[in-house]
Amino acid sequence: MAIIDFGGVKEEVVTRKEFPMSRARRVLKCETIAVIGYGVQGPAQSLNMKDNGFKVIVGQSRKFKKDWDRAEKDGWKPGKDLFEIDEAAGRGTIVQMLVSDAAQRIIWPVIKKNLNPGDSLYFSHGFSIVYKDQTGVIPPRNVDVIMVAPKGSGTSLRRNFLSGAGINASFAVAQDATGRARERCLAVGIAVGSGYLFPTTFRNEVYSDLTGERGVLMGALAGIMEAQYDTLRKHGHSPSEAFNETVEELTQSLIRLVDENGMDWMYANCSATAQRGALDWKPRFKQAVMPVFKELYERVAAGVETRRVISACGGPDYQKQLAKELAAMGGSEMWRAGAATRALRPKQAAKKVSRATRGIAGRKAG
Repeated sequence: MAIIDFGGVKEEVVTRKEFPMSRARRVLKCETIAVIGYGVQGPAQSLNMKDNGFKVIVGQSRKFKKDWDRAEKDGWKPGKDLFEIDEAAGRGTIVQMLVSDAAQRIIWPVIKKNLNPGDSLYFSHGFSIVYKDQTGVIPPRNVDVIMVAPKGSGTSLRRNFLSGAGINASFAVAQDATGRARERCLAVGIAVGSGYLFPTTFRNEVYSDLTGERGVLMGALAGIMEAQYDTLRKHGHSPSEAFNETVEELTQSLIRLVDENGMDWMYANCSATAQRGALDWKPRFKQAVMPVFKELYERVAAGVETRRVISACGGPDYQKQLAKELAAMGGSEMWRAGAATRALRPKQAAKKVSRATRGIAGRKAG
């Protein structure tokens, strides 16, 4: 492992140099990796591993026609490398639980019945294991229990893979029944296309992930955007002006500068007026939201957020309700203004990116 200084704190990480693809192939040469679920993470992880030369099969219920059809469209063949969940689990030596968190507790009896001694049970989220009292997911003692958690969506994981980059991922071993759990875990982490891997625990991963999704990454970001947009609109600013000052400048300019060299570098490359305003108001926003984050983390640690996920996402009409909530967001003035703004972006640049992506994808497929 490489020792990296993260802001004065030294941490160990595993890079592709320490654990090259050739080593991952040796570790997994006799393994069949069964990817259970073809929804969000399943397509990206399975396709990346397949493109990297690993033996991969997909387990997906035909009842969910949309996901089954998508798997077939992506090149998975029924009876060859696409199976019902129970058969895929029985064929796999590494069984990846990539259905939704709420669905994992439902399919767990089927998965457990098809696990063999020495198999590896793989997760990309600590949810089911950490909150086992709620999920009922308690693995038998004769299997490895490992996790690789990419720090991004399945879409981003696949896109970064096709571009030759990778998404950083955390990894953990909850149970080592074979003596090979850590090596298997790292090998799969490299196989799915991680940029680098950093160690964690199942508990730390799920606590940080649930906090991050509800906080900065999604919940807080969307809430702050709506608050600023609504404030500007109430004071007479046009939808175009409000959206550009709230979202477009952030996503198309400023966040890219942060990505390149950090927040201080982004500040240094803005006007003096912007710098002064940002530095003066940052402490006020931090003070305002700290109580919210304190409550959020406490709810995550107490399992309250988990219960909310299981009760809401496990309902028979959840997809219908979700569609209504997303449609309400997408149909709001703010995001209708966003659609119009995106349509006005230079078309030539979009075409160049599209061609480049298709070229890379073609080379990977070939």
